[in-house]
Amino acid sequence: MTNCVLCKDELKPEEGQLIWRGDDCRIILVNDPDLPGFCRVIWNRHVAEMTDLSYGEREHLMALVFAVEEAVRHVMRPDKVNIAALGNMVPHIHWHVIPRFKDDAFFPGSAWSQRIQETPTNKIAERKQLADQLPISIKAAIAALS
Repeated sequence: MTNCVLCKDELKPEEGQLIWRGDDCRIILVNDPDLPGFCRVIWNRHVAEMTDLSYGEREHLMALVFAVEEAVRHVMRPDKVNIAALGNMVPHIHWHVIPRFKDDAFFPGSAWSQRIQETPTNKIAERKQLADQLPISIKAAIAALS
């Protein structure tokens, strides 16, 4: 698909950081000022639905999602981790792995809900420092899958 934002290889710095890329998937640390540590696991080929993948491809993708969740939990120590695959706006398989905190701007709603509170600035700064450690932790979690 030519207009798919997830099919493009280039990532602008304001969009996030490429953490890992394999033959089938890549993992992005999303640049979200309200939700440091927000990651996205993206299937490289333009495929809209999980059932369009083979069983082996599904298992591979979910193993990566769970490895990212594990690393996010270990590094960020969130109150909860949200995992979501919507694809309503971008019909390209991708999973969101989002550390959630009771004081984040959207809690207890989804990350796409209306902002209901302001996270203390010092908490955001602490979480951004923790998120800087995610690339190493995620790569280690993926290496452990082998």
